[in-house]
Amino acid sequence: MEFFRIQRDIPFMRHALTFNVISLVTFVLAVFFLATKGLHFGVDFRGGTVIEVTYAHAVDFNRVRGAIDKLDLGEYSAQSFGSSDTALIRLPLKEGVSSAQLSERVMTALKADDASARQERVEFVGPQVGRELYENGAMALLLVCLGIVGYLAMRFEWRFAVAAILANLHDVIIILGFFALFQWEFGLPVLAAVLAILGYSVNESVVIADRIRENFRKMRKATVTHVIDNAITSTISRTMITHGSTLLMVLSILFFGGETLHYFALALTIGICFGIYSSVLVMAPLVMWMGVSREDLVRPEKKAGAAGDKIVP
Repeated sequence: MEFFRIQRDIPFMRHALTFNVISLVTFVLAVFFLATKGLHFGVDFRGGTVIEVTYAHAVDFNRVRGAIDKLDLGEYSAQSFGSSDTALIRLPLKEGVSSAQLSERVMTALKADDASARQERVEFVGPQVGRELYENGAMALLLVCLGIVGYLAMRFEWRFAVAAILANLHDVIIILGFFALFQWEFGLPVLAAVLAILGYSVNESVVIADRIRENFRKMRKATVTHVIDNAITSTISRTMITHGSTLLMVLSILFFGGETLHYFALALTIGICFGIYSSVLVMAPLVMWMGVSREDLVRPEKKAGAAGDKIVP
């Protein structure tokens, strides 16, 4: 399905160097912020206590935070969870205070402020568990990258595999760079969003790579630059429909999904925007610069002639 069709090919590859310089600068800045500021890990990775509290009415978070602030527990978060009458409170580890003691102190303060406060559950995440989650998340990221490279190398050609994984890692690093720059909390939902973006971005790369291969079969006299420009131009309508509808859904989560899903949706939003950019303006130029040709993707056809078999390129 297409909303519109562009009659003339847009010369994307003419400006490929400019686009990739912009990408390189953005990538370097993201790495700089990661190296200097680092990620602000949540309780999932640092360890701490999670308390779910329900009220007989909608939660007034100003009162909740005011009550907890008096305890001087350090940095914490209090956010809506599930419904308007439920609060999820995440507290950091505190030396010399057990999880049970910490939750008891918090609940005493909350009940003193509002007698309808009721504790539903308490969970403790130790630092060792947080470290294991961090290591397992990094391993999952590595395995996803290897899987993408293997899939694209088998389906297309090694140049596409290398270009696609570089473009996708470009997206991941930029997402992490935003979280490092603004010190947004990095927890398991954000890690899930990063892994989702890896799979989502490679989908657009596969579509463009497939169209490039198809164009090499149909446009036998066209240059590589013309083939790639046509492949990108012919998929623009599909890109706008797919990514536009996905982005609308993610933005609805971002604005109306509450604090629990806020950073998850934020990471997806950044990833979708940069995923479109990298698949079109990073992956395709890299394939071109690595010297892809029609012979790499299209097998020669054999025609039987009078003097024997003749190979027609």
